[in-house]
Amino acid sequence: MNNFTFNVATDIRFGKDRLHELTAVIENFGQRVLLVYGGGSIKKNGLYDRVLKELADFKIVELAGVEPNPRIETVARGAKLCAENEIDVILAVGGGSTIDCAKAVAAVHGSPKEEPWAVIEKRNYAGAALPIVTILTLAATGSEMNRGAVITNWQTNQKLGMGGENLLPKVSFLDPQNTFSVGKYQTAAGSADIMSHLFENYFNTTPATDVQDGISEGLMRTVTKNCPIALATPTDYDARANLMWASTLALNGLTGSGKGGSWSCHAMEHELSAFYDITHGIGLAILTPRWMHHVLNEETAVKFAQYGRNVWQINETVPMMAARMAIQKTYDYFKACGIPMTLPEVGIEDDRKFEVMAKQAVAYSKIATDAFVPLQVEDVVKIYQDSLVEQNYL
Repeated sequence: MNNFTFNVATDIRFGKDRLHELTAVIENFGQRVLLVYGGGSIKKNGLYDRVLKELADFKIVELAGVEPNPRIETVARGAKLCAENEIDVILAVGGGSTIDCAKAVAAVHGSPKEEPWAVIEKRNYAGAALPIVTILTLAATGSEMNRGAVITNWQTNQKLGMGGENLLPKVSFLDPQNTFSVGKYQTAAGSADIMSHLFENYFNTTPATDVQDGISEGLMRTVTKNCPIALATPTDYDARANLMWASTLALNGLTGSGKGGSWSCHAMEHELSAFYDITHGIGLAILTPRWMHHVLNEETAVKFAQYGRNVWQINETVPMMAARMAIQKTYDYFKACGIPMTLPEVGIEDDRKFEVMAKQAVAYSKIATDAFVPLQVEDVVKIYQDSLVEQNYL
């Protein structure tokens, strides 16, 4: 296990009906609030009105319409609003995209002499930032308790991760009831995103990380148990609560600290989203079993067999066969959740852009040198191509 520092100081307010605490929280940071939200679902479910009621004595400026893959133009608009209205605190109400946008707004606002996309391209933001408070409405990205964000530049077909010490939310409200209205498609996509965060840290060459791996396996079992329940009964509080907390713990550093290496599937999926604007979790679900199969060999089979044994209760003793069974279980699970498992099902029907996408996936990451199994451009192209058709791994 590598050396690491774990310091994630977000104040988590988890559970039912805690929005009455919002006023006192916001007062700690000031009176002028940038309210950031997405396409309007918080207005349909009543959360928007409840937030405004709690903040009736504050000056509220709204940044609405944050995209599912938040775009740099929206970030720039938010930073401009912050400057024009001397904003004290950013309140993000939504899922990971909304919170990511809020983080990027805080960074761009803190860099007034730089072009917005230049701030994102640096990837690591070390400057001052407005405080961020979140009210989570979707279990997926873990952005409510981490320092990272992913922003899209649609003009250049770039989707880049960035982050910074001062972009960690100060307070996050996690009420599972706010996810009751999330539809089946987004519930499944969010669960796939959680699983992918766990996979990316779990399938790793750093030795002797029993603690991190054990936590990851427990969280994976939690997701695979509770996602089908939430799909069948959207208002099942316990299922939604477990998915929400699993989402937060999957990417707050708990399962990745002490490990090195680069993430493979996220690097590849960011290109799918950058070129085709598909739902992030759906792209990850499609790519993940193909990536698993592509990197499967006698050496990696041991880890995949461990995953199969501890997550899917596979008792096969031959590592290669156990690994194949685990990959098939993963594929079948995503499909059973209603996730489209081929690229044509999400509108990507040919491979004309795969070469340039693969080149960018390699260029914008370290997957060619520092991944679980290093991937070159031709490997990424092959994984994209395999994703065009149904697969069977047994």
